[in-house]
Amino acid sequence: MKNKHLFKLFLFCMLLMHFSTNSQGLLDQLENEFPNKPIYEIATFKTTRIGLGHSIETRKKGILEIAFYNRYWNIPDFKGQRFLADKVSIRYGLDYAFSDNFTFGLGYTNYDKITDGFFKYKLLKQRQNSNKGLVSITLVQGVSHRKTTSMYSNYNQQNNSTTSSKYAFTSQVLIARKINTELSLQVAPTFIQKAENPLIDNDKNQFAIAFGGRHKIGGHASIVSEYFYVTNPIKSIENYNAFMIGINWELSHLMLQFQMTNARNFAEDTFITQTRNNFNAKDGNFHFGFNATWVLQTKKKKLN
Repeated sequence: MKNKHLFKLFLFCMLLMHFSTNSQGLLDQLENEFPNKPIYEIATFKTTRIGLGHSIETRKKGILEIAFYNRYWNIPDFKGQRFLADKVSIRYGLDYAFSDNFTFGLGYTNYDKITDGFFKYKLLKQRQNSNKGLVSITLVQGVSHRKTTSMYSNYNQQNNSTTSSKYAFTSQVLIARKINTELSLQVAPTFIQKAENPLIDNDKNQFAIAFGGRHKIGGHASIVSEYFYVTNPIKSIENYNAFMIGINWELSHLMLQFQMTNARNFAEDTFITQTRNNFNAKDGNFHFGFNATWVLQTKKKKLN
């Protein structure tokens, strides 16, 4: 009888070890199939630009973004005849995402004859429910080229300026945090360098810091605003810090942006350092902006 009880006890221990081993194997299999991967915040901003400047957002791989940015304003005592607005400036832009984190873009503005381009790389993504990755960080390097510059036009005609004087470079570090589902904030230290500056009173390099935010007010609408503070403004002309407030409206693959701003230009180095009007309703200083952005998928999604 004693041996019989020992045999049952041995058999029970063997079965317990067997089930324990199998259950551990199942747990390991589940962990492999569902790893504890970090969950990242999405849609901190609903488009790649807050309004005037870049946001931390980049498009998904294979996305082509087609953009038309418009700016309208009136001129006091304007002698011409225009419907609704005396002056109109339009920027035509194309952005393409080579990966989920890397985007390249090109644009041209008809008003100031500026061609601009940029590289944009998302360096860090904000994590959900984690002490790591508290913010998202995106790096932007832009370059612009102008055929003529109204600020330098008289000087250039008299001194035969070289081509290098028409280039400018803008470097930005975009730092943003999605506070909650309705509020997102961004700050962007900015460095602007002009390849050559013919005016002695002006610095070739300018430093600025941009502040931007988005507040959701509906299912597909949000209020956005931006302000650019220049630490060492140009001395040769009277200029003001650029400011914008507007509404973004999402329509499937189309984003519409309606803005009020004191900035006329679109290239970063120009509107940040050469905004000639204060933000008020006097002397045509209010500029109405209307932007339209379409998103096209150029690559087919793979089926799992």
